[in-house]
Amino acid sequence: MNVATSWKRGPGTRGTVLRTIGPVWDGNEVWVITGGALLFAAFPEWYATLFSGFYLALLLLLLVLIVRVCAFKWRDKVDSDRWRTGWDVVHVIGGFAPALLWGVAFGNIVAGVSIDENRWVTTTLLELLNPFALLSGLVFVLLFWLHGTLYLTLKIEGPLREDANRWAGRLAWPAIVAGAAFLLWFQLAHSNTWLTLIPVAVAALALIAVVPLNRRRREGLAFGATTTAIAAASIALFGGLFPYVMPAVNDPANSLTVANASSTAHTLTVMLVALCVLMPIVLAYTVWTYRVFRHRVRDEDSPAPGSELLEKAKQGYREAFEQD
Repeated sequence: MNVATSWKRGPGTRGTVLRTIGPVWDGNEVWVITGGALLFAAFPEWYATLFSGFYLALLLLLLVLIVRVCAFKWRDKVDSDRWRTGWDVVHVIGGFAPALLWGVAFGNIVAGVSIDENRWVTTTLLELLNPFALLSGLVFVLLFWLHGTLYLTLKIEGPLREDANRWAGRLAWPAIVAGAAFLLWFQLAHSNTWLTLIPVAVAALALIAVVPLNRRRREGLAFGATTTAIAAASIALFGGLFPYVMPAVNDPANSLTVANASSTAHTLTVMLVALCVLMPIVLAYTVWTYRVFRHRVRDEDSPAPGSELLEKAKQGYREAFEQD
């Protein structure tokens, strides 16, 4: 979530935007860490090859996420507009940079890179910044920005809610155009099957549906539409790659597949059992957390992450939850 939507309204309103994710942002970042750990455990060859070519990008991504945590915790520690504005700049960078880095990296994974016989990526940095990968980065930025703005429409009351709705209407069209160009390019140039046209069509229709839903202020359905678009696009991309997880453009024999990049059968079995037991518990806790903190942010006196008002807010949320 970035704060660009409310930038012109000042530090106070930008703080209100941040408070919409104050209770849940750290839990969401845990999913990123868990995803990396699962990738390492289930596909160690893929993990190693990925870091051999994208180490700098992934290191920058980790650094941005670490600094973003500091911005959450420190923003309201000093009563100064200049101090808060500085951390707001960090939040904007922390919103755009990960999306762009993930997009460029993912675009190269989909299109393929040069991999030698030792499964090291030999593609240079300039070669990684190719048109397809840059378009992928742009799509990630626009789609996540739109998705985050629609989230604001669900979590804020007052004039800022209308601002978020207007921004969503402005962002929808460039997201549709860029997303359509990216998925069509992928389907024609990199997909291994025409069956992925189905999720591609679902993603396109879901994104297009955001426009009329936003105009009618059907905020929940609009947010659900972008969620559907992201899920369908992910299915299309990974489905089109199958059985590869990282194609080698210089020599197909060096490509990583689901079979040659995965762990042993015993490791995968243990992981499957652990996931079947633990994942429902984690998902249930996540759903419960969002339910507890589902109330809209109505004013700028709500507690910021890390502020002294947090305990008071927790008590208020407990009382609201008990009344339900």
